[in-house]
This record gives sequence, C-alpha cells and structure tokens, in this order.
Amino acid sequence: MAESARRPLKTRGRSASHAAATWLARRGATPNGISVVGLLLAVAAGACLLLSGGADPAADRTAGPGTEAVLLVAAAVGVQLRLAANMLDGLVAVECGRGTRTGPLFNEVPDRLADLAVLVPAGYAVGGGWGAGLGWAAGVLAVLTAYVRLLGGSFGQEQRFSGPMAKPHRMFAITLACLVGAVEVLASGSAGVALTAGLVVVVIGSALTCVLRLRAVAAGLP
Repeated sequence: MAESARRPLKTRGRSASHAAATWLARRGATPNGISVVGLLLAVAAGACLLLSGGADPAADRTAGPGTEAVLLVAAAVGVQLRLAANMLDGLVAVECGRGTRTGPLFNEVPDRLADLAVLVPAGYAVGGGWGAGLGWAAGVLAVLTAYVRLLGGSFGQEQRFSGPMAKPHRMFAITLACLVGAVEVLASGSAGVALTAGLVVVVIGSALTCVLRLRAVAAGLP
C-alpha cells in the first residue's frame, strides 16, 4: 500500500503497536483477517447500542439502568477495539510484509460497513423515526467522506484524511457519547441526550468534511 494512501496515525509509530503487530504476524494473523475482525467488533458495538435501549424512553425496557450502562460502555470499548484493528491490519500488511493482492479491498470495504454498523444502530437507540434518520444520515455521510477521499486518489491526487470529522474523530465522538450516555442513563434513566448530541456532531462534522475535501479535490484538478 502506498504511503500516501495510509491514514496518518500517531498510534502507528508506538512501540507497543509494532510489538502487537509482530506478535499477530508471528501467529499467522493476516491483514485481511484483522480487517474482518474490526468489522465484527463494530457489529458487536452496534448490537450493544441496540440492546441498551438507553436512549429511547418509550422502549420496552427489560434491563435495568445498570445493565444498560454496561452495554453502552461495552459499545464504547468495541468502537475503540475496531479502531485498533484498523491500525493493526495496516501494520501487519506493510511493516510485517504480509500484504496481499486483495488487501486494498479489505482495507476499505469492511471499514465502510463498520461505520454503518456503529452509527446506524446509535440512531435506532435514540428512538423514534427522527432518531433512525439521524443514524442513517451519520452513516451515509461517514461513507461519503471516504468516497470523496478515494475520488481524489482516482484523479492522481494524494488522498486526504483531513477532518474535522475523519474516521478517528467520528469514532471518538460516538465513544464519548456512549460513555457519557452510560452516566446519563444511571442518573436519569435515558442516554438520549448524549447519543443524540454525538450523532449530531458526526452529521455536521462529516458534512463539513465532505465539503472541504471536495473543495481541495477541485482545487487540485488541472
């Protein structure tokens, strides 16, 4: 994978990250397999959001606030583990020399599905038709930011991973929303404010990111 097509990450340069990648490579882990694991972690995080029911006051709540808070924390952990998998697949592919011909596909497709697997369930957890719409808007805009990045690359330009709502930023926003929501559900019985705020931030930030990236792509055209 060309260096210009890799997301700049501070975590990639840490010795612990390289040690983890080396450990995985020595045990036969493949970059494509790690990418799939990242998607499964995102699906698990989305499932925790749906099961929490912590944002919808009209939901048929079979679990107590404590269980709902645990599910929201588990969703936050799943999102962060998904990001770790996204970082490790590249390290194993490039630094450990285990890249494959299909690597670029596995690097992109599971990542886009993972965005949807987290953001859309967060919207359904908010509840109501508008909550679902908010989740889908966040998911579609997240995929669109990646599309614009790849579009620039298809024109021979350097791929732009800039924000303000690139993948690490939107996953941080949802992680924070889940953690604050866990506290909120214990205090008030609903995590609606936290999850709604997180999704609104993702929607607005992703829309702005698409506009800024499109402007940069347009400026780079001959």
